[in-house]
Amino acid sequence: MTSWTPDLSGRAGPRYRAIADALAEDVAGGRLPPGTRLPTHRDLAYRLGVTVGTITRSYAEAERRGLIGGEVGRGTFVQGQQPPLSHDSLAWHRPPETSAINMTVVTPIQNGAEQAIAQTLMAIAASGSAEQLVNYAPHAGLPAHRAAAAQWLTRQHRVAAGPESVLVTSGAQNAMAVAVASIAQAGDVVLTERLTNYGMRGLAATLQLHLEGVPLDEHGMIPDALDAACRRLAPKALYIVPTLQNPTASVMPEARRAEIVAICRRHGVLIVEDDVFGFLVRDVTPIQAMAPDITLYIGSLSKSVAAGLRVGYVVAPPALVRPIEATIRALQYSSPPLPAEVATRWILDGYADRMAELQRTEAAARQAIARAVLPPSAVCGHPAGLHLWLTLPEPWRRDEFVAEARRRGVVVTSADTFAVGRSNVPHAVRLGLCMPRTREETAQGVRILTDALASPAGAALSIV
Repeated sequence: MTSWTPDLSGRAGPRYRAIADALAEDVAGGRLPPGTRLPTHRDLAYRLGVTVGTITRSYAEAERRGLIGGEVGRGTFVQGQQPPLSHDSLAWHRPPETSAINMTVVTPIQNGAEQAIAQTLMAIAASGSAEQLVNYAPHAGLPAHRAAAAQWLTRQHRVAAGPESVLVTSGAQNAMAVAVASIAQAGDVVLTERLTNYGMRGLAATLQLHLEGVPLDEHGMIPDALDAACRRLAPKALYIVPTLQNPTASVMPEARRAEIVAICRRHGVLIVEDDVFGFLVRDVTPIQAMAPDITLYIGSLSKSVAAGLRVGYVVAPPALVRPIEATIRALQYSSPPLPAEVATRWILDGYADRMAELQRTEAAARQAIARAVLPPSAVCGHPAGLHLWLTLPEPWRRDEFVAEARRRGVVVTSADTFAVGRSNVPHAVRLGLCMPRTREETAQGVRILTDALASPAGAALSIV
């Protein structure tokens, strides 16, 4: 790890941006060559006499500029020059056979998607509609794409949505950005679960929002804690993942969803519901269907069909459709119509439904594999999920277990990645069960993790 300390003398503006600017200059000047491991957030904050949050924002800004990148369990590194695009470079996510079993990402399996995309693109080329798809689209998306999205969300997610309330985005992360940016400004408080999707953490830093975590239990966000946070903080919005919560994989009961809605109504708080996993659990009602007038709903095809398609949707109350459309225009003008056309064709010809069913089958199979091997007392979350939450028994600590798992050849994600705030972070890790290429690889990974859990020697390695 480098002992890099940026020179901030004479730099005006916010401290986090000054740090990012200094980092950019040192990279350009060769003082931070590619591959350099940067100081931890805590170490650099101590050297500069600033908060850890300031360093987090500065690193997020540097990552947005393409200067640095993080590797779970290893740290933050200076990026090298990007190689020319080639067929091999498109396979970056497929590690060699000898590499570690990577369980860090919650991703669907892609069986058959390669052939389907090739066939669909050829059909589009033959249809005579390609010219329209390489031109600007309406900010909210083409009418046919919005209509197909409404069908999909109603059929697979049980959402109450007509085409006029659906806006097309470039994946769920983009949907989250346009939804939150439409209803909150810099300095506003946004509530979320105390452990939340790390995409929201990065978004809050970028938009300069104050993110406040609300405690969880095995059923999701605790209503009394939400009510107390609303009274204390007067938040602008609540971001929540009630179905297969990320990272804990819990499913909120409908009675609790109703409580959450009642509290938000009482305090005038808008709800941003992230339901990208909703298609996996068929017997719960999304919050949006309970409260469509105060809920901005986020859906996508990234978990159900194909992660790289990058097609997402925002379902908005009538009063917010135009503001969200304006935000889309400001951020990106419109989402690319070609991926949305592929998604629309897959929705209409049934391929998307078949892929969603395949994900449900595969997730259930891999959950069964994992639960048959891992200690039952350590496994948390619903058995329909693409991921599960593993709580660590004594004497394991999360950082030590992540390091030991990597040493044994398995990469997992620590609870720290999802924590909002610095207190009450559980000793737990998230496992992406469908990122390994086969069920056999998933089984091998969970066997290695089970052996590690049973070995207290690894937990004592860092004791001096």
